[in-house]
Amino acid sequence: MRACHLETTFGKPLHENLSDREFEVMRMIASGKTVKEIAEELSLSVKTISTYRTRILDKMNMKNNAQLTHYTIQNKLVN
Repeated sequence: MRACHLETTFGKPLHENLSDREFEVMRMIASGKTVKEIAEELSLSVKTISTYRTRILDKMNMKNNAQLTHYTIQNKLVN
């Protein structure tokens, strides 16, 4: 099953289960920014961004940034 077609049991896209901050971090990861760059831009710690990344991957049933990036591109969530 391709990541771009994954949906929750309620039929809504996976990214709709993310908080606003998680969605923002997901888009930044998908656009190629490092955890350190994201942390600096959002004035948060690297550990906090790493925690967001872990939660995002868990909520989206993904294993890595490549899957996350593919999903965001397929769903037109990044430019």
